[in-house]
Amino acid sequence: MRSRDDGLGVPDEEPGRDGPAGRGDERHRERAGGTPREQDRAGGPLDVADVIADGVRGVPAAEIPRRLCAVAVELLPVTGASVSLRGNGMPVRMGASDAAAARLAEIQATLGDGPSLYAAEAGAPVLASDLTGGRDARRWPVFAQQAAEAGVRAVYSVPLGDDAVCVGTLDLYGDAPHELSGRELHTARLVAGVMTLALMSLPLDEDDEDAAEASWLNVVAAEQDEVYQAIGMIMAQLGVCADEALALLRAHAFAQGRTALDVAHEVITHRMRFDRE
Repeated sequence: MRSRDDGLGVPDEEPGRDGPAGRGDERHRERAGGTPREQDRAGGPLDVADVIADGVRGVPAAEIPRRLCAVAVELLPVTGASVSLRGNGMPVRMGASDAAAARLAEIQATLGDGPSLYAAEAGAPVLASDLTGGRDARRWPVFAQQAAEAGVRAVYSVPLGDDAVCVGTLDLYGDAPHELSGRELHTARLVAGVMTLALMSLPLDEDDEDAAEASWLNVVAAEQDEVYQAIGMIMAQLGVCADEALALLRAHAFAQGRTALDVAHEVITHRMRFDRE
């Protein structure tokens, strides 16, 4: 395991509890009434594998990513979780435990910056244990500010995939500074591993006859298509390359306090046009 000196923010096996991380951990323990994450029904250590299995048992295929995010929140000292696949230029959000977690994922995608994108690029966990100050806040100053405004003080991004390829990230959000212990990071890796298998084995077509969508991937593909269409339209309007068009889309979204998806939708519906000044 990498040490904290590698620049990725991966903790040692058992970090100390004397600083803000320790105080955040105590707050989580008090709120959870004694960390149900460390208790099972018999009062002993929680069997993580059993909790994950119980969490997805009987769940429709299209709901598995969202459900696994909820399981991560149950198992770890975090308040939200989201999962995103790597895309061409922008991450593609596949699911989230709640609307707040989905919003944090969109903020990172819009900014093109944050722990999630670094973890996907490095193929290793990136743990921002304290976005309120210090190294983490300096590393992603704009994201840290927006995360704080959304009530998030720590973000932990764990890659999906294997040593050869990273296909996305599992992103965990905490409302207090907290340094993950070795055991907590191991649990996060377990959930990420199951998430990878689930995403890679999901059927393209949902078997549920009551499902309105023809495919679990349709909604995700439609959202990403809107971004690509908007990039193409901006390229045509301004005569710029794809990377510059994406940067302009993100900059406009950031300036208006909106997501890149929101702005892309307005571009392709001709409610917004990028013109040369």
